[in-house]
Amino acid sequence: MRSTTDRSAFFSGLRACAPFILVVVPFGMLFGVLASEAGWDFVQILAMGFLVIAGASQFAALQLIGEQAPFLIILATSLAVNLRMAMYSASIAPHIGPAPLWQRALAAYMLTDQTYGVAINHYTMHPNEPWTRKVAYFFGAITAICPAWYASTLAGAVVGQAIPGEFALDFAIPITFIALFAPALRSLPHLVAAVVSIVVALNLAWMPYNSWMLVAAAVAMVAGALTEVWVERRGA
Repeated sequence: MRSTTDRSAFFSGLRACAPFILVVVPFGMLFGVLASEAGWDFVQILAMGFLVIAGASQFAALQLIGEQAPFLIILATSLAVNLRMAMYSASIAPHIGPAPLWQRALAAYMLTDQTYGVAINHYTMHPNEPWTRKVAYFFGAITAICPAWYASTLAGAVVGQAIPGEFALDFAIPITFIALFAPALRSLPHLVAAVVSIVVALNLAWMPYNSWMLVAAAVAMVAGALTEVWVERRGA
């Protein structure tokens, strides 16, 4: 960090994201365990965990591979699940855009639901903060989350089936997303998108290869965008 204030911002981001370690660890362990049970070797599990760093798409890909789904279905589903990362990037770009290329590249690589949720809430509350502090805050959030993800994935790969089923590690998945995005549902477009995605997903759960996720995501985004346009016109 280049100054005392940047160091302060770094540790603020670290503290803000630290509570999510409680759900990231079982989330990562669960992926390691399930991948091990599916027959993946140690190198394959670590490669997926270190290269992708996107738990939701990793679980989706793991399930589809287990179902021997066509490669294009696996690719399309993984991309659809991770499409939110493109929106995350566009959202934080105005805040960390002036940073050097290597910092922006590292931020893009380590962008997760937790780091984004914590960072964008901070940026919203401190819009006039210097970009150096915003970058420092984001890297503090990264430091709390990414090493925990790597370590827990490694632990899950090592212990494999040794974790008793009654531990029910899959609780971490819904808790993570509820904790991150429930506080953000403060506008009508967000609420409409959330409700539409739930309704469509539940009604299309019969579709094969988790393709209901592609449809639900697309319909929810359209519904949210149309609602935002309607709200703006009504306000005008």
